[in-house]
Amino acid sequence: MTGRVHSPRQFAATAMLLLAASFAPAAWAHGQAKPATANSIAPNPPAFEVVSVKLSKLGCMGMSVSSSPGRFSAHCTTLLGLLFNAYPTVRPSVSIPGLPGWANAVCFDVDAKADDKDAVAMENLPREEQWKQTQTMLQEALADRFKLRTRNETREGTIYELVAAKGGLKLKEAPEGEHPRGYTWGSNHIEVRTGPIGSLVFALSDLLSRNVVDKTGLTGNYDIDLKWTPDDQQGTPDAGPTLFTALEEQLGLKLVPAKGPVDTFVVDHVERPAEN
Repeated sequence: MTGRVHSPRQFAATAMLLLAASFAPAAWAHGQAKPATANSIAPNPPAFEVVSVKLSKLGCMGMSVSSSPGRFSAHCTTLLGLLFNAYPTVRPSVSIPGLPGWANAVCFDVDAKADDKDAVAMENLPREEQWKQTQTMLQEALADRFKLRTRNETREGTIYELVAAKGGLKLKEAPEGEHPRGYTWGSNHIEVRTGPIGSLVFALSDLLSRNVVDKTGLTGNYDIDLKWTPDDQQGTPDAGPTLFTALEEQLGLKLVPAKGPVDTFVVDHVERPAEN
């Protein structure tokens, strides 16, 4: 499995590369999964037995994260990248109150391993549950090694509502009975392969650094191939539409600014870890 990992500075350039090979956990929730059995989820979630944290080599390139049942590895990854993998509410391009400057500047190599018994038990879980347990284990590891303490609070803020545009919907509905296959996104492209509108909403929220709320009422699965030209490239000879224009022209959808509650992830305390 490949986990979630991107920093605000590197996300746009790396998202398509990392997510194309193995869809992000947020996408797995809509994908195929083994049916859960009555006794598949342990009453006490496992913890990593061994966690190694080291500073990455100076000038390292290519942030990467991988996971399998009972294992989590990160290379050249900032604390922000680790938080993005550990907490489903964290988005890489949204600022986190209380996060120190080094959290997006210092890179670490992390290798965590559960004992063999816990790893085998996790293999019998659906993929979504595997990742949820991995996230819980990673949260505990960050609390132990980085002395991380966090909380969530609701604040009033500016959001976007995704609604149908006046010209009518132009979405391509996926064939009936076809299983969701995940989604990828980058600085100029969102692709959803047989997925719900929530997949598009998640990607837009991250790209725009603002919560997007689905007001379309759409309940089906769709194949989406949305392309646009980033704002910093507008005005060039080959420039295409902006993201907002592309949404209307290609999908028949529109983003409307609004006020609403925003779930905010807050860091109360964190320390740079001792290496081992």
